[in-house]
Amino acid sequence: MSTHPHAPRRHDEREKPATTAVTERETAGQETRNAQSARTVAKRATTRPTRVLDIRKNTLALGAVCLASLMFGLEISSVPVILPTLERVLHGDFKGMQWIMNAYTLAVTTVLMATGTLADRFGRRRIFVAGIALFGITSLICGLAQSVPMLIVARLMQGASGGAMLICQVAVLSHQFSDGPERARAFSAWGIIFGIGLGFGPIIGGLIVAASSWQWVFWVHALLAIVTLALVFGGVQESRDPHAHTLDVAGIVTLSLAVFGLVYFITQASELGFTNPRALFIVVATALAFVAFLCAEKLSARPMFDFSVFRIPQFSGALMGSAGMNFSFWPFMIYLPIYFQIGLGYDSVSAGLALLAYTLPTLLFPPLGERLALRYGSGIAIPLGLATIGFGFMLMKLGGSVAHPGVWSMLPGCMIAGAGLGLTNTPVTNTTTAAVPTQRAGMASGIDMSARMITLAINIALMGAILVGGILYHLRASLPVTLDIGQLGRLAEKVAAGDVDAIRAGIPALTRIDPSGSIVHAALMRGFGWVMLYGGVGVWVLAALSFAISGSASRRLSKARTLQPAPPTAQHAARCDSC
Repeated sequence: MSTHPHAPRRHDEREKPATTAVTERETAGQETRNAQSARTVAKRATTRPTRVLDIRKNTLALGAVCLASLMFGLEISSVPVILPTLERVLHGDFKGMQWIMNAYTLAVTTVLMATGTLADRFGRRRIFVAGIALFGITSLICGLAQSVPMLIVARLMQGASGGAMLICQVAVLSHQFSDGPERARAFSAWGIIFGIGLGFGPIIGGLIVAASSWQWVFWVHALLAIVTLALVFGGVQESRDPHAHTLDVAGIVTLSLAVFGLVYFITQASELGFTNPRALFIVVATALAFVAFLCAEKLSARPMFDFSVFRIPQFSGALMGSAGMNFSFWPFMIYLPIYFQIGLGYDSVSAGLALLAYTLPTLLFPPLGERLALRYGSGIAIPLGLATIGFGFMLMKLGGSVAHPGVWSMLPGCMIAGAGLGLTNTPVTNTTTAAVPTQRAGMASGIDMSARMITLAINIALMGAILVGGILYHLRASLPVTLDIGQLGRLAEKVAAGDVDAIRAGIPALTRIDPSGSIVHAALMRGFGWVMLYGGVGVWVLAALSFAISGSASRRLSKARTLQPAPPTAQHAARCDSC
């Protein structure tokens, strides 16, 4: 090696610093990558338990919501089967049996929007817990009732707590499952379990009465409420709307009065007469209450009914679906046990089994309804489901008009009507909640459930009035004119209630005129034919309205998806398709 200070460095000496710099840079880069990798591993290690915990909480929350929906569904569908038993044990009449059902639905409707607003303001989990606890307590009180008026009051309290419990179910699901695929699966599971409660309620109610007593049809909910509360405390997250500050008391009171007045008029019109001053007063008061409701909502700074959402075609079209399902399918189930037990001669257990043909398809077809909504949009899927319900009702009318009607002649119509409801329910629920911001999920689900319960309450009364009217028309055409019209009206109500013993005891002359009971039986079947015709035509009208409102929007959405490439994630697509 040269020792001269100005001698040029050898080649290996000149390359050494450059090599060292590259090596140092590579070492530093590797250390950076190692650090990033370590941070990623640490982040994954931290995220994985959190993700597992979230999944566990969501599973418990979904279990709580589904069990609450099971209780609510059972309470609607198991009670109609025991109405003949309640009429006999509690010495009730046809109007009393109607009010046992309508007290529940009216109370649900009354509290829906109030509890929806309270849930938005004070916390959905808190109101959910209160609703479940009160539902269990009031179910105990229902089982302790010793008279029809006492049971009606208890059903009012039970309906109020059930409404609070119901409105929070959809709001909790909307908050806890915000992602598209998870949301769709959660709402599908909720719809299926709700359908199980509604579908198996008749057979469960019949089996409970056969095995023990009618009281346990109510008391079973106290046990289920305890389990549901445990699941709520374990999994449901608290959520609220930060902008909810006021309760629309004026809107709640006026809407409740309007609905109550309309249902009361329908149930009492045959007794009062349409020209009676009392009946006219009820009509005027009901109309004024409804006008006052519209004014209250227009003037309120934060109304419980935000009418601006009705300008969204998908929301308004889905609302026609909410009304359509409860226009025909569910109110008719209140009277089907009478048809099976009195018209076809089944006992309570056999009637419950026969009702499975009506309700079981509601469990099988929600996934298909969701696929139709994803493929064609809710504006096509919902009208299609409603039209299927109407077709089922027309087949039931045809099956009931044959020479010897039986369960086999009614089976096709019952199954098709149930399939139509299964196609409709999940798309309706998912669409109404997806159409508004999640902060107002309580308001949206409140409008949806209010439409369902108001339509149900009104049509329980209307179907009862049509049933009595059809029976009365046939009796007047078949019995001698010597019988008083008022006496025939009372007879028609007893026939509609299925109280055959009271018919013969109350009108001894009927035993001589119709010793075999064929005229009374034919009148009952004719009255049910009127009800089936009303249900089929009515739901077809609502199907046409739903399609007219939202069908074109769904066709445009479907065409846009066909022309545009699919989004990179399924999350966005699932959320949009539910609209």
